[in-house]
Amino acid sequence: MTMSEKKAKPFHFKQFTIRQDRCSMKVGTDGVLLGAWADTQGAEHILDIGTGSGLIAIMLAQRAENARIHAVEVDPSAAEQARENVRACPWNSRLEVFPAAIQDYARSTPTRYHLVVSNPPFFSGGTFSLNQDRNSVRHTIKLPHGDLLSAARSLLAPTGKFCLILPYIEGLRFQELARTYHLFCTKVTEVMPTKDKPVERLLMQFEREEKAPEKDSLVIQHNKKNSWTSDYVRLAGDFYLKM
Repeated sequence: MTMSEKKAKPFHFKQFTIRQDRCSMKVGTDGVLLGAWADTQGAEHILDIGTGSGLIAIMLAQRAENARIHAVEVDPSAAEQARENVRACPWNSRLEVFPAAIQDYARSTPTRYHLVVSNPPFFSGGTFSLNQDRNSVRHTIKLPHGDLLSAARSLLAPTGKFCLILPYIEGLRFQELARTYHLFCTKVTEVMPTKDKPVERLLMQFEREEKAPEKDSLVIQHNKKNSWTSDYVRLAGDFYLKM
């Protein structure tokens, strides 16, 4: 079995399964982090931008028992796979997948969301790989961060929250860019793979009202592989089958 075939195998969580053989980006720590971290309190309408396999949308449906979740995905194959994953999950009556670019969706939907989430593309430059599908997801060509911010601001309810995850440097740049769209970082969690490694990811929350941001940190595991920290178990333990 090739490495790509292994990566395409279904990923089994405690209460649902993600099939991912037709999605460019597979189940990964970034998506799980965001799905477990985003603040769902009081959110009646939730939007996942660039849902891919539908992972984050389904996680949010598990966490927010009364919310209706919409998921937008521009790639037709991924959107169809997300629909299949949604149909097979226990919360399918509250989930809906839209095969569309978020730029078009933002112009056409009347819905305003209490929570918007995204695990967006993050390379704004650099050398392209030979895998064009992966390029489409990881480079910001199809979804420039300015377009993402514009869509998020137009789709947010007045007191809504926009949450996303990015690599450290890209996250700092995104915070500065967000200010020009009048969205302000109000919460940030610095994510480190182990306690002796530098910060690799930023989990960020944005709102319309500027305030002093809440700041904390999260270490994923101890130096031994799959030796999860208690903080990460508290965050993601309701989802992983083996944790």
